[in-house]
Amino acid sequence: MQAKSAMTSAMNSATPASTLKAVQAAKVGGKSGGKAALFGLPELQHWHRVMLEMRRFEEKAAALYQQKAIQGFCHLYIGQEAVAAGLKATSQADEFGGDDFITSYRCHALGLVCGLSMLEVMGELTGRVVGISKGKGGSMHMFEPSKGFWGGHGIVAAQVPLGAGIAFARKYEAEVLGQANTRVSFTLIGDGAMNAGQVFETFNMAALWQLPVVFVIENNQYGMGTSVPRAAAGELWKRGEPFGIPGEKVDGMDFLAVAEAGKRAADHCRAGKGPYLLEMDTYRYRGNSMSDPAKYRTRDDVENVRDSRDPIARLQQQLMTEHGMKESYFDEVDEAVKAAVNQCAEEALAAPQPGESELWTDVYPS
Repeated sequence: MQAKSAMTSAMNSATPASTLKAVQAAKVGGKSGGKAALFGLPELQHWHRVMLEMRRFEEKAAALYQQKAIQGFCHLYIGQEAVAAGLKATSQADEFGGDDFITSYRCHALGLVCGLSMLEVMGELTGRVVGISKGKGGSMHMFEPSKGFWGGHGIVAAQVPLGAGIAFARKYEAEVLGQANTRVSFTLIGDGAMNAGQVFETFNMAALWQLPVVFVIENNQYGMGTSVPRAAAGELWKRGEPFGIPGEKVDGMDFLAVAEAGKRAADHCRAGKGPYLLEMDTYRYRGNSMSDPAKYRTRDDVENVRDSRDPIARLQQQLMTEHGMKESYFDEVDEAVKAAVNQCAEEALAAPQPGESELWTDVYPS
């Protein structure tokens, strides 16, 4: 069963605004190769742009929300881009499909990196028929199973058992076909969900059944307005230890560190060794949602992280230092990305809202 890295597949589909072409030879190496050996220059340029697209897209969403063009809940991913990009960069695809991704309500950026177009996401945010859910789901309910993106879930921790269920389905399907399973379910969890009962129940089942699931805790330091030390005892990355699930803490503001850890965890799952737990030490620059004034921290707190750990700036600095790239290149990329995002917003706002007939579609008895 031939598997290919997302360095090849995601470059073709994850970000339509990107003009960079895929590098056909994947360069993901083992842990011994070190971070510098993970990617070549074209891949690093690609993933820098991917993160920049996430950032500018979310900034535009914030502006549209303030203009009341986006209503309801809206949770932004600004500051956390390295997590989604790093995990996707080392995911794989084979002839049966690719790795799966499922997350919480902070889902716009992950949807983009999994292959949704900017228009599909912006259309959904603005409630237009061009949205991935025809404008009926909004910010928290975006899905595209054909691209391995399973949402987008508004209920805290609801996606955790679902992520394990996807892993169970992949493993069972491979067994029925007499194949070795190579597909992994990346299940992203907010730190605020880590005390929910279904998380521990899921850890137990995943360990019992040796499911190929990577549980990824996106620790952005605050569960809504409550800091993690005030809400969660002990180390989050050790929460799987009672179930025999190995875990580690990762610098979630470092694209390369995330990619390296993501590959290590996925390799563990692909080898049939069961689940793995990663805690991503990251930070969100905005409030929990657009309605959150974030008075539980100071502006200096945010600026200190932005100045010292920003994931996009860090990768840009590495490209300049290690590959001799010029700042003018990044300025051009930024302008191109801003233009693509602005065009996407214009197209979304020009599209019609769903008609009354859509009230009766996609509705199923339960």
